[in-house]
Amino acid sequence: MSDFTLWGFDGSTYVRTVKMVLAEKGATGYRQEPVNVLSGEPRQPEHLARHPFGKVPVLDHDGMRILETSAITRYLNDVLPGPSLVPATPKDRARMDMIVGLVDSYGYGALIAGVAAYHLFPDFVGGRNEAMRASGLENGRKLMDFAMTTRGDSPFIAGELSLADLYLAPILFYVSLTPDRDAIFGAEGLADWWSRVEALPSYRSTQPALG
Repeated sequence: MSDFTLWGFDGSTYVRTVKMVLAEKGATGYRQEPVNVLSGEPRQPEHLARHPFGKVPVLDHDGMRILETSAITRYLNDVLPGPSLVPATPKDRARMDMIVGLVDSYGYGALIAGVAAYHLFPDFVGGRNEAMRASGLENGRKLMDFAMTTRGDSPFIAGELSLADLYLAPILFYVSLTPDRDAIFGAEGLADWWSRVEALPSYRSTQPALG
């Protein structure tokens, strides 16, 4: 495992997703190199050489550099032993992929930039913006309603634990710290799903230290 290097800081929800995948796979010997988003390190030339758009995470393994959480997590699922975090059936894989895609396209911006940032780190997004918060609440709740409908009677979003759950969990962690928690967590079925997520050792062991 020493030849895995993960670039990114623990406060990033996407970095935490990767770390949860590593934990679920029982991989503990990787090296993490901090890249502090809040201090602007991703926009410095050193990191832009790793990721041309200045994002985290970045994963180095076996002479290959992998960008973007979706590619990193699929790769780790394929190369590491342990239970698969990609469902076995086409329908469950589609359920997983739908939620991952919706998180990337709509959920992250709504729930992190719109809701969590408003309360927890407004200066990072240019100050408190009521319109962004309102839009974030609307679209964030829309996403959670859809995710829980997609989940149906499954214990997790796409049957057993999958990448979809590990995408949502770090984002909802931040939302859970805000006064807007109930507006998002009121989605039917979310409380049961969240209790399962909070019980995961991978969730507990990757919780960021908030100063």
